[in-house]
Amino acid sequence: MQTTRSTTGLEVTYERHGEGHPLVFLHGGMAPREYWNPVIPHLDGYAAIVPQRPGFGTCLDDRTETSAGDVLNREVEYVRALVDAVDGEPVLFGHSYGALTAIEAATDAAVGAVVAYEPAILLEDYRGDADLADRMQTLIEAGNRREAVKRYIEQVLHPNGIDDLDAWLAEWPVWPACVDLAEEVVRMNRAVEQYQLPTSLDVAAPVLVLTGTDGPEFLRESARATHDALPNSRLVEFDGVSHSGPGEAPSVISTAVESFLRANGIPIPETTQ
Repeated sequence: MQTTRSTTGLEVTYERHGEGHPLVFLHGGMAPREYWNPVIPHLDGYAAIVPQRPGFGTCLDDRTETSAGDVLNREVEYVRALVDAVDGEPVLFGHSYGALTAIEAATDAAVGAVVAYEPAILLEDYRGDADLADRMQTLIEAGNRREAVKRYIEQVLHPNGIDDLDAWLAEWPVWPACVDLAEEVVRMNRAVEQYQLPTSLDVAAPVLVLTGTDGPEFLRESARATHDALPNSRLVEFDGVSHSGPGEAPSVISTAVESFLRANGIPIPETTQ
């Protein structure tokens, strides 16, 4: 593990795998950095920079002290610290909340490109009724932390319903350890519910926006709206892939990512092919 610090002293730990153009992987939701393990081998011509988000497994004091209103700013700060810590202009590859963070960080960080899989953005007609954070908080205050986390999993990962959630959770690598992060997930969801997508995102770098047909419809709509708000972006939709796309279909998604990077002058060096 390596460590860097932001200009305000926020400590960020990360792993680095391989050599080549740096590719920063930003996990989302309740996923640990290991979420990217299926993806990295498909992009092994790049130097994989894999941080642990502050508050999600590290910096637990930071987790308890950071308010909902500061969550996104903190996340953007740690991404900018990573950008400063690596050589050249890295590519940011974010999933869900990590994708939102990547886009926001790219508004004033020197990055070569951004890949955003279903950024955690709620459009106005959905954001006005979003109450996941409140419902989770009510369950936590009643002592039902596990049920609070289950509500998040049901709404985000299984929006069309699931026959046996407990059986699915038994196979989920981060369950039940992720229950410890319930308060952080509430704050993250409040940050998402407060975030308003501007009509224009000031991101100079090229952006690849990805989505899947089997995930939540509101995230597919948000992906399209994000694409429309970016000055230089491409939108790709994967048939039969859910919100867990990068981990679920790493080969297909990595192929699209590599093609996009090549088209924008960030190829894998010939010596690694």
